[in-house]
Amino acid sequence: MPGRTRADGTVVWTDRFLDYTWTPEHPMRPVRLQFTMALAQGLGLLDGVETLGPDAAPESELLRVHTHDYVEAVKHARQPPGTPPVAPPFGLGSADNPVFPHMHEAASIIVGGTLAAAREIAAGRTRRAVSIGGGMHHAMPDSAAGFCVYNDAAVAISWLLDNGFDRIAYLDVDVHHGDGVQRMFYGDPRVLTVSIHQHPATLWPNTGWPEETGMGKGEGTAINLPIMPGTRDALWLRGFHAVVPGALAAFRPQIVISQCGVDTHREDPLADLELSVDGQRAAFLAMRDLADRYAEGRWLAIGGGGYGLVRVVPRAWTHLLAAALDRDIDPATPTPAAWREQVAAYAPTVAPPGTMGDGGDTAFDAWDGPGGGRDTGDERADRARRALDVSVLATRRATFGLLGLDPEDPRD
Repeated sequence: MPGRTRADGTVVWTDRFLDYTWTPEHPMRPVRLQFTMALAQGLGLLDGVETLGPDAAPESELLRVHTHDYVEAVKHARQPPGTPPVAPPFGLGSADNPVFPHMHEAASIIVGGTLAAAREIAAGRTRRAVSIGGGMHHAMPDSAAGFCVYNDAAVAISWLLDNGFDRIAYLDVDVHHGDGVQRMFYGDPRVLTVSIHQHPATLWPNTGWPEETGMGKGEGTAINLPIMPGTRDALWLRGFHAVVPGALAAFRPQIVISQCGVDTHREDPLADLELSVDGQRAAFLAMRDLADRYAEGRWLAIGGGGYGLVRVVPRAWTHLLAAALDRDIDPATPTPAAWREQVAAYAPTVAPPGTMGDGGDTAFDAWDGPGGGRDTGDERADRARRALDVSVLATRRATFGLLGLDPEDPRD
């Protein structure tokens, strides 16, 4: 591969991301990041790429979106060994968010990574930047939630709003609703939040209904597309393309921020969608293309959920790195033998993936309006398509009119 500078795409990385470590039995483990970078390096993806090492975000930046009392609570949190999880103040010490040593410092470097990416783009030193350590989208102003201590995406959005940006599109494809980011900008017309997630009636945090559309001057700038359990690549992509491109065309963002959680995968232990790595790759490429089309290529991509530590996250986020660097990887590419040996040593009972894809079919039929779509005779598939189309229409009817679009016209 030819040499490349940060101007073509920036990868934000530090081994300090691995300090964001909960308990040994916790589903979010930093080894997923370690295996991602090892896979990217093994494929030669990072040859000639100078990674950008971030600093920890200072308290002044955290206070953009978090309360002083909460930051102080994180800094001083302690949980004696053997203490059972409870429902504590500030969400700290629960089963989801157990206290771990140096939690404030570890969470601050996550925020620092996403801030560094935002600053590179804002300064014009790069068009695209990716920080796979980020994506802590559930953290609330005054509490930890869903494995998230500080909300790096919200901090970066706030910083961008103070540094020359007044139309920011946040796209969240994690299986869980992007509730923290939505809440922080629910009344701000300068920020469009779009979340595509498993239906809130079936999965925590049980928010993200189509009717959640923003408030006050921000009404119409929160868009939520719930997806039913069992949804596969083709229908997920049908839903994405029925909602996201039209919304971005109307909003005209100056930058696109993508939260790229990969717990939508069919092997993820915490959720019920059935995407393949191929489908997730297609989503990343679609968001990159939308940034090229509507935001002059300015694209900030961050990680998020994903608990298939060996077979899923490393491949999916290697494709994300490749997308940001314009070095797209064919899903049929074999994974390096040395990498397979490395992950087999970590998880000897898990079969390492042999290729960079799952053989998924990412072809989809575009949404064609109310009553569109034709039954195929496959009862399961037809029922799934109808359920997806009901969600699409509900989402479009809730928000598209507020954006000046026709909810029922598939051309919008």
